[in-house]
Amino acid sequence: MAPGQIVKVLVSVVVFLVVAIWLLAKLATSGFNVDAEVMTKEAVAARLKPVGESKASDAPPGMRTGEQVYKGICMSCHATGLAGSPKFGDAGAWGPRIAKGWDMLVNHALHGFNAMPAKGGATDLSDDEVKRAVAYMGNAGGAKFTEPPIGGAGGAAAAADPAVVGKKIYDSVCVACHAAGLAGAPKFGDKAAWAARLKPGMDEVVKIATKGLNAMPPKGGYTGSDAEFRSAIEYMVNNSK
Repeated sequence: MAPGQIVKVLVSVVVFLVVAIWLLAKLATSGFNVDAEVMTKEAVAARLKPVGESKASDAPPGMRTGEQVYKGICMSCHATGLAGSPKFGDAGAWGPRIAKGWDMLVNHALHGFNAMPAKGGATDLSDDEVKRAVAYMGNAGGAKFTEPPIGGAGGAAAAADPAVVGKKIYDSVCVACHAAGLAGAPKFGDKAAWAARLKPGMDEVVKIATKGLNAMPPKGGYTGSDAEFRSAIEYMVNNSK
């Protein structure tokens, strides 16, 4: 084979190898390049769907605080400023938005705005929970909003009502152990079991349960307020007398 032909063959082989390596690299990295600024609402919602459906916290629906909603839902975008969302704690980014007023911010959060889907993609959130999240994030950015009280118009009083809030907490958290008396927990409706524990008084029972005892974690794993947790204990006690 002539020297000129050998050179042509070698050049062809090198070009082939370079192209092959480039194609393999392109194939291996395909699907990983995402332009956050042009993500559609559908794309953002798809990413948030698993979070929005189940991870806002263990608190009963409608009773999650702004912080709980932020940590469970909103931080997926707002922690890093994904898709143009104002980054949590960034006063410069939040300032112009806060200037537009509470109503405008809430409207955008409830119904969606730009790349953000309605309620951040978490359709199980109540309107008040979304408003609490707006207040929590806005305040971290320099606002002075007030979160809607948990329990509705009645505020703290409604939040501490054992028959309403206490039952919701029991049904969503406490039932896991107290329905069957699991791990030594006093069984719901068992008068003898509860009477023995109530001898030191309700306040002492609440204090012990809040800190956790034996197999029971602090507040039974409930992440809401102490007042709400107390209402769950009162609900169980009231139904075990």
